[in-house]
Amino acid sequence: MNVLGSSGALVFNVLGGLYLLAVLLRFLLQVAKADFYNPVSQAVVKITDPMVKILRRFIPGYKGIDFSTLLLALLIEAVAICVLIILYGGSIPGIGFIITWSFVGVTYFIVNIYYYAIIGSIIMSFVMMFSGSTNPHPLLRLIWQLTEPVMAPIRKIVPPMGGLDFSPIFIFIGIQLIRNFLITTFGITDQLALIIIGI
Repeated sequence: MNVLGSSGALVFNVLGGLYLLAVLLRFLLQVAKADFYNPVSQAVVKITDPMVKILRRFIPGYKGIDFSTLLLALLIEAVAICVLIILYGGSIPGIGFIITWSFVGVTYFIVNIYYYAIIGSIIMSFVMMFSGSTNPHPLLRLIWQLTEPVMAPIRKIVPPMGGLDFSPIFIFIGIQLIRNFLITTFGITDQLALIIIGI
C-alpha cells in the first residue's frame, strides 16, 4: 500500500462517511417523524435528494418509511467498500462479502448515530439549562426528535427521579451490547474497519 493510496482512502472515507451520514440521518428522521421544515432537515434533504429521487422511482415507501433512502445507504456502503479496498491495494471480494459487510456497516453506523446524538442532547441540555435559554437551536430540536422515539419507551419503565432522566444510561448499555454482538458475531478487525464506513 503506497502513501498516495492511503491518503486517497482517508479522504474518500471522510467524504463518503459524511454523505452516508446525511443519507442515514434522512432515513432516521423520517422514521422518527421529525420536523421536515427544520433548517437542518432541509439541508439533509437537499444533499440527498438527487440520489434518493432516482431510487424512489423503483422502490416505493411504506407507512412513512422511505426504503429507497435505506437502499441508497446500503449501496453507498457497498461502493465505498469496493473503492477503499482498491485504494488500499487489494482486489474486490465476492458479492456475498460486500452485501454482508454493507449491512453490518450501516447497522453499526446507525448505532453510532444514536450514541453521539444522545451524548449531544445531554450536553446541549446542560448548556441550555445553565445559559437560561428557552429557545433551543434547530439542531438541538432535531436531536431531541431523533432520540425521543428510542428514549421514550425506556422512560416509561424507568421514569425520571429527582429531575434526573436515567433513560440514556440504559440506551448506552443497549448500544454497547449491540456493538459487542456485531464485533463478536462478524469478527470485526482493525483491517475491516479501514474499509467499512461507520465502524
